[in-house]
Amino acid sequence: MTAAMPGASALHRPQLMAGIVAVSFFMQALDGTIIATSLPAMAADFRTDVVSLNVGFTAYLLAMAVCIPPAGWLADRLGARNVFLGAIVLFTLASLACAVADGLWSFVLARVAQGIGGALMTPVGRQIILRNTPKAELVHAIALITWPALIAPVVGPVLGGWITTHAGWRWNFLLNLPIGAVGVALTLLFLPAGERETPRPFDGLGFLRTAGALALALVGLEMLSQDGGWPAAGLVAAGLALGALGVRHLRRARHPLVDLRVLSAQTFAIASLATGTMARMVINSTPFLLPLLFQVGMGLGAVETGSLMLVYFLGNLAMKAATTRTLRRLGFRTLLVANGVVASLAVTSFALVDSSTPRPLLLALLFVAGLTRSMQFTALNTITFADIEPTMRGAATTFSSMTQQLSVLLAVAIAALMIRFSVFIETGTPDAVARLPDFQTALAVMGGIGVLTSLRFLALPRDAGSEVSGARLALAPKPERAI
Repeated sequence: MTAAMPGASALHRPQLMAGIVAVSFFMQALDGTIIATSLPAMAADFRTDVVSLNVGFTAYLLAMAVCIPPAGWLADRLGARNVFLGAIVLFTLASLACAVADGLWSFVLARVAQGIGGALMTPVGRQIILRNTPKAELVHAIALITWPALIAPVVGPVLGGWITTHAGWRWNFLLNLPIGAVGVALTLLFLPAGERETPRPFDGLGFLRTAGALALALVGLEMLSQDGGWPAAGLVAAGLALGALGVRHLRRARHPLVDLRVLSAQTFAIASLATGTMARMVINSTPFLLPLLFQVGMGLGAVETGSLMLVYFLGNLAMKAATTRTLRRLGFRTLLVANGVVASLAVTSFALVDSSTPRPLLLALLFVAGLTRSMQFTALNTITFADIEPTMRGAATTFSSMTQQLSVLLAVAIAALMIRFSVFIETGTPDAVARLPDFQTALAVMGGIGVLTSLRFLALPRDAGSEVSGARLALAPKPERAI
């Protein structure tokens, strides 16, 4: 079955398509966080240690790094729905292979296949939404496909720990099978096949340079987050150098793998380059830092920590109903600045939290942090594509996927470095056990970065993305009354 079901065209509503893409995104995002608590059990089954098992995660990152850059080209040549469907099938089957793996290297191979599927799924899924959603409905659609990235990091570790304890670690991967099956069925039934773009030559040199730069940077950041030292920093530096060569090539190539003309749209450039990457880094750091603050710093148990993070998750979820109305009232620039400052101050407030903090106050802080985090993430992801022309959507989704993947690892790496730096200042050695003040320092630094980054959004025009947000009506002058 290769075409949408007859009569289904009436169902090709943007929100329905966004919901289908969100199902697949949720499977991928949950997989990336749910297995973190399973590592000891997996290492025991594979008769290895947790450190050696990390090669499976490095392989996943490498596969993603290699396959994100050509995603747009493949979607144009083979059809976006075909590539998206293939990515779901590959990711689901690779999840099954992970679940039945009987050794370290069979697990690594399965993780490589998962990484390939995940790398194609995200940018191509976004491309489908952009191509089939009117600008006036883009906020709703982006909000739907954003919630997996907000929810999975919060609920994943808690759910993974429960599954590992009561059912075994393999069920963390088997959970993807029904989700993937639903995603395949919905894609076949309701996503339009769409038209293939005019084939263009494959940019081999651009692929080698962009994929190589992304691979070096991602692996280096992952190593930095796990105390990789100077070798990790060297990989990041090499990735940046190769990336500079890649940018130079993409600007000069006749048929570049990623068309950098997309950066001529000011909203896209701000939301995808340094400002957007740093803003996402702050957003992505909290699911990593808050559990450490509660468990290691404050000595709370896993169940109690999970309950606190659930309040944070509820804040994320509760804001969804108000996102569109708030954007329509304030517009992107005002919202990204004002909400960004509040969200960053909420992160900073956790630097003042300790065991004596009244529980109602802590719950209120978590809920507010969740509310503002959700709003900032949705607004940022929406304005990224607000002014992108149809011919540039493939390049935009590919470029944005690369920078967003970097921001996730940058969040963990920078947070981990801040913790180690605080430990070093306090004890004279970075290898000492981290305590409450060290996590508080990392949260304060992240919050400060967030405030400065939010102010950078003042560079946006006052009516930036108004066609998408609907705020243009509020900015228009009122008609004069007839005399």
